[in-house]
Amino acid sequence: MIDQRERRTILDRAKHAHDASDLFRGTSARLRRLVGYQAAAWSATDPDTGLVTAPMRVENLGRGEECFAYWECALLEESVIPYRELARAAVPAAGLRASTDDLPARSAQYRKLLARRGVGDELRAVLRVGGRPWGVVSLFRDEGRGPFGPDEVSLVASLSAPLAARLRELTRPVSAPGSVQGQDPGLILFDPSGTPISMNDEARHYLALLPDGPSAPSPLGPPLPIWLAGTAAQARAVAAGHDRGAARVRIRTREGQWLVCHASCLDGPSGGHVAVIVQPAASSDMAPIIAETYGLSARELEITQLIARGLSTGGIAAALMISPHTVRDHVKTVFAKTRVSSRGELVARLFAENYWPHRATRP
Repeated sequence: MIDQRERRTILDRAKHAHDASDLFRGTSARLRRLVGYQAAAWSATDPDTGLVTAPMRVENLGRGEECFAYWECALLEESVIPYRELARAAVPAAGLRASTDDLPARSAQYRKLLARRGVGDELRAVLRVGGRPWGVVSLFRDEGRGPFGPDEVSLVASLSAPLAARLRELTRPVSAPGSVQGQDPGLILFDPSGTPISMNDEARHYLALLPDGPSAPSPLGPPLPIWLAGTAAQARAVAAGHDRGAARVRIRTREGQWLVCHASCLDGPSGGHVAVIVQPAASSDMAPIIAETYGLSARELEITQLIARGLSTGGIAAALMISPHTVRDHVKTVFAKTRVSSRGELVARLFAENYWPHRATRP
């Protein structure tokens, strides 16, 4: 049975985490006592694409290249409880052995990676809230220690929404999206096998800004963070028809600024090459994240942007063709979600602190 007191302790600790890395560290330390496991991988994800991004916490899983092999296989080959399906499943957590009728070798990741490391079972979950994936976690139990049971899967599933909500809060941008030095795009070119073969100076500059985390060796010098190499692997997965999701992630630098990384497969005689572009995130890249982290609906975001332009309640009602009463209700909800008490405070918090783009003027 689930120990509800220990579950509350995990969630209470999560409320006091000062960043996503601290959230992963504290949650894993307590969860390990309830769900016995010997290794784990925790990662934030881009809520639009579900791809892993910074930060990532890996416990007892070996070298960075093995982590990359795990994520590459997850994107390109895995057909047993893939994260993209788990993100949409009724229950956002599942055990490998339970999902394969105790035949884990049906999993490509198990055959190629986990069995060689002596892993007996994997429990993976997507941390989601509001239909969006904000993180993923995989827990690994050694061979001979028995599979993860239904109560353990149920416990991890019950943590999905509250941990995702906390991740969403901790992801809230607080600096200007365009303030990263060096505005020209960085370019990294991968060959069909996924090996980087070319990189410009701008890419090297941006790589130096990224937070610490698992990385794969590169013949070009700087190691490549797992989330960047994973974006390239996603482009290959899309080209191969294995997935239809976008190969795009937003990444926060060590200083709290934001970069956007997107990848695509190139046409040509050789085929299979992947170009990865890394550049400072534009305001349009960050507006959806800010809306998500404050829990604003599309209509609330629209009204907030009109408030920033100085429109009155009547002006907003006319622009959106809704009643002034409806506008006031939306404004009251926006104030509650952003914890402000006036329009001036709202504009200062969202537009001055986060540098949202202003909504285009209607013709």
